Amino acid sequence: MRGRERPQRSGDVSKSFAAGLSEHPLPTQAVGEVVGQVLDRLGEEPPDLALLLVTAPHAGAMEDMAAAVRSMLRPRTLLGCTAESVVGGAREVEQRPAVSLWAGRTGPVAPLHLVLERTPDGDALVGWPDHAAGAALLILADPFTFPADAFLEGLADDRPGLPVIGGLASGAVAPGRNRLVLDDRVLVDGAVGAFLPEGAQVTTVVSQGCRPVGDPFVITKAEGNIVYELGGRSALDRLQELAAGLGDEERQLLANGIHLGRVIDESKTEFERGDFLIRNVLGGDPQSGAIAVGDVVEIGSTAQFQVRDAASADEDLRQLIDGRTAQGALLFTCNGRGTRLFGRPHHDAEVVAEGLPGAAVAGMFCAGELGQVGQRNFLHGFTASIALFRAPE
Repeated sequence: MRGRERPQRSGDVSKSFAAGLSEHPLPTQAVGEVVGQVLDRLGEEPPDLALLLVTAPHAGAMEDMAAAVRSMLRPRTLLGCTAESVVGGAREVEQRPAVSLWAGRTGPVAPLHLVLERTPDGDALVGWPDHAAGAALLILADPFTFPADAFLEGLADDRPGLPVIGGLASGAVAPGRNRLVLDDRVLVDGAVGAFLPEGAQVTTVVSQGCRPVGDPFVITKAEGNIVYELGGRSALDRLQELAAGLGDEERQLLANGIHLGRVIDESKTEFERGDFLIRNVLGGDPQSGAIAVGDVVEIGSTAQFQVRDAASADEDLRQLIDGRTAQGALLFTCNGRGTRLFGRPHHDAEVVAEGLPGAAVAGMFCAGELGQVGQRNFLHGFTASIALFRAPE
């Protein structure tokens, strides 16, 4: 999209949220285009919150681009980061120069910068406010320097029930190369974010894009991330038994990548898609019959094998968006989705934009997505984690 592309409009488009996208290769031109698109829709009154998301080719110009956004748009809080690919409207720009800008009148937000510091007493997370609270917490984090899993575990004790939405920057493959933006600062470590105000009309959804296969089993023997037994038999035997009973198509899906879903709410008597926290199966040991998964597991919890394919991911996302209303949306999708999963560009962006006509949609491809499943927040992979905003009444 060279040149300026105005956002799609509908009869009831809210002027509380706006998004812009530019693929211009020159940072100065690109940032001018996205600010212009946002101002066209918002008008001159400054937004409470803006997000500036840029792909790696623009990373070196992040300081100048952030300054330009602050000067022209005058957001009360500006967050941003670098990403492999970005989203704007119904478009996804993968691994090419691009800038996505989103802005909204959410009510005053409370920004924060979290940094892990080494102390004589151990690691400490610095920057967490003593009394901050809100409707949700938006986080953009550097994957190399921010302990997302540990942060979310601590948050479950400190702020139970608080939804977290966001993602890990994916614009670099080494520490110190991602860029994070918080107002007039451009940072290279930790996480930036903001508490959305208590009155903000925001809903978070997470599309994990998997479907269960076979039967659920109780984990009867495990240690750390190693599952030895499912329902009293070796985990590898259970997996091989499952594969033997599947048709050719589903067996091929297993060969492409098998996952294990851990039940979130054990009080349920039946489990279906969406009831699980999905983790990769990393490998198996024929000698012990154990499988390794990408998370710590607990004896006594219920698990079920899962497969992921484009059809399942498409259906899952559409079901989550269907029937919802929003005037703004932030989409944090995995960099393993996009053309890598669907074989064509723009899938997730199109589903969200088409399901929310007239909404201002923006986002990025992440190296990990933050989102709530079953009233608890997790770091996910291969998901689409979405914040849906409605204009204040």
